[in-house]
Amino acid sequence: MSAPAGFEELRDLYQEVILDHGRRPRNHFRLDPCDASARGDNPMCGDRVEVFLAFGPEGRIARASFLGRGCAVSQASASLLTETVPGLSPQEAKALSARLREMAKTGARDDSTEALARLSALSGVHEFPSRVKCATLAWHALDAALDGVKEASSE
Repeated sequence: MSAPAGFEELRDLYQEVILDHGRRPRNHFRLDPCDASARGDNPMCGDRVEVFLAFGPEGRIARASFLGRGCAVSQASASLLTETVPGLSPQEAKALSARLREMAKTGARDDSTEALARLSALSGVHEFPSRVKCATLAWHALDAALDGVKEASSE
C-alpha cells in the first residue's frame, strides 16, 4: 500500500524542521533574569533540558529560552517551544503543552492555530514510541516551571 499523495513531501518537511531546530536551536541560552525555570531529565536516553521563562507586566510569557543536550528531537522540541510560547498566558501555554503531548503520543495533527501547525512537525514521533519522551521533555519542563516546580516529571 502506498502513502497518500503528498505524504512523503510532508514527512520530509517535518524531518527538515526537526533537523534544522536540532542542529541550530533557537533561544539556546540561560535567560537571566528569569521568573520561572524547571529542568527535565530523560535518563533512558540522556536528554536533558532546562526551560527559562520571563513574564511581562500583564502576566503573559514575554521570553523563553532553554539549555540542554540530547537528541535532535528533544532539542528541536525545546527550540520550537521557545519560539511558540512567548505572548501566551500561562493557561494558554499549558493548554498548548497538553495538545503537543497528545499530538506526539497519537500523531493526530492539529493545524487549528498557527502555533499548533508549527508544532505538527513533532507529531510524527508517535511512530517511534521511545521518542515520544524526547519530544515532550521540554513541555513537561514548561509545565513544571509554570507550576513553580523545579524538576519536571516526564510521565
